[in-house]
Amino acid sequence: MKDSKVAEPKRLEDEGVTPSASQPGKRERTKQANREAILLAAAKVFAELGYGATTVRDIIRQTDLAAGTFYNYFKSKEEVFEALSDQSALRVRPRLRDERVKAQNFEGFIIGSFRTFFEYAESDRDYFNVMRRNTGALRVRMDTPEIVAGFDELEQDIRDGIAQGLLPDVDPSYLTGAMIGVAFEVCDRMLQREPIDVDNAAKFASDLFLGGLRSMTGKS
Repeated sequence: MKDSKVAEPKRLEDEGVTPSASQPGKRERTKQANREAILLAAAKVFAELGYGATTVRDIIRQTDLAAGTFYNYFKSKEEVFEALSDQSALRVRPRLRDERVKAQNFEGFIIGSFRTFFEYAESDRDYFNVMRRNTGALRVRMDTPEIVAGFDELEQDIRDGIAQGLLPDVDPSYLTGAMIGVAFEVCDRMLQREPIDVDNAAKFASDLFLGGLRSMTGKS
């Protein structure tokens, strides 16, 4: 009887995959961790001090990093602020797009969009607290690449919805701007309340829009 052998586990090299190809190396992981540490520290400082009063030194003090390390990732506090905005936009954009694409009528399009945005805002309160803390002196930055891309996606979905008869035939650019404005302003007030009531905020914004659209198109 032959000796039975226990099969050795396959190594990545046996599969033609090197460890560096399958996962980030130590240097890359360090870079990712440093960048995340800076963003987390910046979010905290911006929320506490406001954008105008915050300095790069304030942000660095909230990390274990050297000053020179900060400048390996960002040139200024403005770049950090914009990165925080883009980071948040990247998280919410796919959810909003999915909700709009699956809408069967304009009620579903409007209600789903507002509810999804408010639910996300509740889950990412740290970022929205930063934005709210800085609306006075700086106002919300709306020109970062990911935010602009998200607005463009919304307008294109509105245009597609109008073309398909899903949405009423209104000015798509105005409707885009109106939805964005209401979403951010109602969200701002929603987050100031305790407890946060996503259902109430979504209902208010949706009723406001649906009522307005119906009056414009003569639909009851």
